[in-house]
Amino acid sequence: MKNQKITQRQKEILDFIQDYVDFNGYPPTYREIGKKFNISSTFGVKRHIDALIKKGYLSNESRASRTLSLVVNNTPTEEQNIVEIPIVGRVAAGIPLLAEENIEGNLSIDKNLIGNRNECFGLKVRGDSMKNAGILEGDLVIVQPQREAQNGDIIIALLGDEATMKRFVIENGRIYLVPENENYKPILVENTDDFSIIGKVIGVFRSYS
Repeated sequence: MKNQKITQRQKEILDFIQDYVDFNGYPPTYREIGKKFNISSTFGVKRHIDALIKKGYLSNESRASRTLSLVVNNTPTEEQNIVEIPIVGRVAAGIPLLAEENIEGNLSIDKNLIGNRNECFGLKVRGDSMKNAGILEGDLVIVQPQREAQNGDIIIALLGDEATMKRFVIENGRIYLVPENENYKPILVENTDDFSIIGKVIGVFRSYS
């Protein structure tokens, strides 16, 4: 029950999780909590988290560090309009995109932000090839899985074994993957057999530290 007392350190950790969720829309990892409070091991963090779960202040039904939920009156704070989107750490050919080992956590957002789109996923941005489109390294893009794209869409594509995020452009019947950074050149898709579209970028999330 939630009437059990918690220690000062547990309260500080709970407050940190609350502030983190309010700002980012998803909870911190055990490693981030440990860094904040100078706790050297994730096991040390887990002891505090387990205590908060036992006392009814947190819920962690899936046992994953990115799926902590704050509890109010013993009921998770998620409302009917909140959806959880899996965060994919990487994209690789031959590996199912949403395979368990490829998911690093979940992002809880208002479902109105993605409309009626289904099965969206988050993808961490690596590199600066799309900076002029406002997509920076370290950002989290929201992707709607789809196999086709309209001219000008920003997409996640596979070229052979390499995943890339570029603007999809068709010109004179030829497909180009165009960066939004003058330091990079457009990529001409010469072999369409080695090219596939994974999804379309529909949103960008950024956190500041």
